[in-house]
Order: sequence, then structure tokens, then C-alpha cells
Amino acid sequence: MTSSDGIPARSLPVSARAPGKCVLFGEHAVVHGCPELVVAIDLSTQVVLRAAPQLSLNADPNAAESNPYFRAALDGSWRGGPPIAVRSVTRIPRSAGLGSSAAFVCALGAALGAATGGVDRAGLAQRSFEVERGAQGVGSPGDTSASVAGGYVALNGGPGEPLWTVTAGERRWSVRRVEDPRWSWVVAYSGVPRSTADAVRAVAERLARPDGPALLAEFEEVARAGIASVGRGDRRETGELLRRNQELLRTVGVSHPRLEALLAAAEPLAEAAKITGAGAGGSIVALPRAGREGELVRTLARAGALPLPVRAEPLGAGLVEEPPAG
Repeated sequence: MTSSDGIPARSLPVSARAPGKCVLFGEHAVVHGCPELVVAIDLSTQVVLRAAPQLSLNADPNAAESNPYFRAALDGSWRGGPPIAVRSVTRIPRSAGLGSSAAFVCALGAALGAATGGVDRAGLAQRSFEVERGAQGVGSPGDTSASVAGGYVALNGGPGEPLWTVTAGERRWSVRRVEDPRWSWVVAYSGVPRSTADAVRAVAERLARPDGPALLAEFEEVARAGIASVGRGDRRETGELLRRNQELLRTVGVSHPRLEALLAAAEPLAEAAKITGAGAGGSIVALPRAGREGELVRTLARAGALPLPVRAEPLGAGLVEEPPAG
């Protein structure tokens, strides 16, 4: 399987997996058409679909009513289909800004797509975005596109290989491949859950103020430069741009005292660190100084976070050949 392969048709039972993500540049501004850089990380979610007497998710027969992501995925890909039992397991902390919902949606979309005749990767990216946006009510396709594609992907900017275009009404986001610099990162979950939808709406209100256009222009400048610096493997410039992005996130009000404490703890051991994802809780991401990754992980753990060393996951959403028993 490669990121350019489609999802082939497969009869039940079928299993699929998809990686989580980390936003490096441009979160929030991407909702308003600015560039964003997202990396798929080597933490993933796997789902298994089996024929069953009644519809369920992890043995819950009411999940289609209580879980908006599950309901939206079924409405989009399985309406009128026979009952199935879906099992989902994940290594991605939930409500941590690391793409747990996107990974679930993309893995489930890949499995449902396979069970209904197959789906190409561009179609899976569009469908997965529609499911996540339908469940959250807001958002951009960065998370789901990274989960579908794997590796580093840029929205609305960058010189890399074009992958696909995702649309919502009249809004369009172009998605491109960015060269992998082969860096290690450390993400650290603060333990403070956050709501993507609430944070996106709060930032939209902040950007509606008179200085909003200037802030968006700076977000765009930093993101475009960040995409270029990561693509050519320039750690020093990337660090400087990560710090500038963090200042912008503070300005639009998505920081939190716990996040600031983790950023301060990471500073001596990292090229830079910033909030990743919606903010107002969730996680930070740090680019460790050479040879300091282990020390950074221990320091963030002592500061009360759940630190996770991660690298880019080159494979996006796809089938797992042998569904587990049970």
C-alpha cells in the first residue's frame, strides 16, 4: 500500500487503519483559506467491520445515535446497508488535538469504501472531510487529508506534488505532498481536553475584529515560509517560524496555562515548540534539539504531560490484510 493507491473492494469482514496527525503551521487560519502544514504521525486507529445481527460500535447498539462521527459516516456510505458490528481501537489520545476523530473517520471510511466496491484516495479524502465537518459543524480538510495521504501535506500552498482538491460549497482547498525531512517530533498532551468546534468558532469571532485581516495575512506568511523550510529540511528556520506561529496562536486566544507551562518546560531542549491543533487545551508539538529527544520526553513527563515521540507515518489510510479474530 502507498499513499497513491486507492482502496480496493473487499467483502466483509474488512479491517482498515489510519494515522493521527499533528498540525505544524496554519491551524485556524486554514479555515479561512490560508495555507496549513500537517504531518500524519505514527499513532493510528484501526477498525474492523463484520456482518452482525444488529448495528453496533464497540458493542454499543446505540452508537449511531450517540456518536456523531459514526452516524455521519454511516449516512454517507452505508445508508440502507445490512447491519454490521464495528470495532475500533486506537493509540491516539482523544480530545488531544492529535487527530483521533480524523483517524477514526478515515479508517472507517476506508473500510466502508472497501465493503461498497472500493474508493479512490481523493474520494476518500472528500468523503472523510464531509463526515468530520458534518459531525463538528466547522473545520478544514487538513486533518482528514493528512490521515488519508500519510506523510507531510500542505493545504493551499507549497510546490509539491498535487494530491487532490477538497470542497465545501464554494470553498476549495488544494492538497499537496511536502518532502519529508525525516525529523523526529515530540507531542505532549496536556491532559486538558478541548473542543475543536468551540475553539474554531472563538477564533472566527476574534478574526472578525478590525485587526483580523492583518492577523490572517501574518498566519499566511508564516505558514508559506514554514512549508518551504520543512520541505528543504531547514531546522533552524523551521524553529523560528514555529515560534512565530505560536505567538499568533496566543494572539487569537487559544493558549491555556497548562499549555504555556509545557511550552516553557520544552524550550531549553527544543528548537521550538507550539500548540498543535485547535488549542485551548489539547497538546503541544516540539522539534527536539539534536540528541535531546529523550531528555525532552522525560522533562515533559515531569511537567505533568503525556509525551509521545512521533515521526511522520508515510502510509495513509488503507486496508489491513488480515482482520483480527473476534
